[in-house]
Amino acid sequence: EKITKFQQRFNECLKYSDIKQTELAKAAHVSKQCISDYKSGKSVPSIDTLFLICKYLEVSADYLLGLEIKNRGGGRAVM
Repeated sequence: EKITKFQQRFNECLKYSDIKQTELAKAAHVSKQCISDYKSGKSVPSIDTLFLICKYLEVSADYLLGLEIKNRGGGRAVM
């Protein structure tokens, strides 16, 4: 099973930021199960949810989607 760039970077951001799934779920207005599904690659967030996730993690959507090599946001999930 292939890991997507989003899945890889989303998991890295959660790991390095010490943000809990429940905390992010609340901020993104989704269930904890949705966050688990994003982590495992079962599903991907809608554009609106992606926006909220990026805002909360202080990373760019381009970074999470693999369009940028480095996180230029310098926020919570600094790589």
